[in-house]
Amino acid sequence: MATESAVAKIALPTAAAPRERSDKRLLSDYWALTKPEVNFLIAITVLAGFCLASHASPRTFPFVLLIHALLGSVLIASGAGALNQVIERRFDSRMRRTSRRPLVAGTIAPAPALWFGILLSLGGAAYLALAVNLLSSVIAVLTLGSYLAVYTPLKRITPMCTFAGALPGAAPPLIGWAAASGNLRSEAWLLFSLLFLWQFPHFMAIAWMYREDYDRAGYRVLPQGGYRQRFVALQTLVPSLLLVPISLFPALLGDEGKIYLLGATVLTMAFLYCAVQLALHRSNVMARRLLLASIIYLPSLFLLMLLDRT
Repeated sequence: MATESAVAKIALPTAAAPRERSDKRLLSDYWALTKPEVNFLIAITVLAGFCLASHASPRTFPFVLLIHALLGSVLIASGAGALNQVIERRFDSRMRRTSRRPLVAGTIAPAPALWFGILLSLGGAAYLALAVNLLSSVIAVLTLGSYLAVYTPLKRITPMCTFAGALPGAAPPLIGWAAASGNLRSEAWLLFSLLFLWQFPHFMAIAWMYREDYDRAGYRVLPQGGYRQRFVALQTLVPSLLLVPISLFPALLGDEGKIYLLGATVLTMAFLYCAVQLALHRSNVMARRLLLASIIYLPSLFLLMLLDRT
């Protein structure tokens, strides 16, 4: 009996190990539902909007308010990510790059994922309204609604979905600005314009790299036939060209210094060069290069704005 008792005691941790691994897997799957890689970029742009709005104020920098703004924004963005995966789960199953998502793999059922997304969204909106201000909450809710109700279904209808998606995609700096100041000045809309234009070459790089996946899933993010290549070229090149004057406006208006002017010129020209290469050659190599350039460009530009504010 003593031997059996000892064996039982030794076996308990081994029996608990699968349960522990299962719990970790479940947490990991719910974490994946929130699209953390997207939330990281959203947090950066909310931070930029908040800091640029606060920098003009003579008061002590409101770190606590910044934490509240970031937390509320990430909560509602996480809810949007989860709800988006609930809506698109059947289409995600047809794409290689999304086939391992929790809802597709069956590790999370649609119903709990739906409630998870709803609770995160409502919690984020309420948190912003109570801990920050009503304007930031309203902007976040409108962003959530347009992303789920307009952009998400349009991806299966028309290539112009990119334009519809770029509108909510450019809203995070507005949330940050509103959180810090309680209003939306012209500088906030300049940040909105930068992010709006940036999304076109960024997404065209992704769409070109995964065009077969999108076609297989029934997404119409790119047109069919011979117009496809010209569409990618236009959607990549025109917004990238418009980024040149828009990115330099802060320095020309006197809000940013010479360091920003020099840095923004170099960054934007390098980004434009990568965009031109994709527009001309339309290869996966050029698409990857542009995607990498886009990931480097935006945070670097916002960082320059923060460091060289006049």
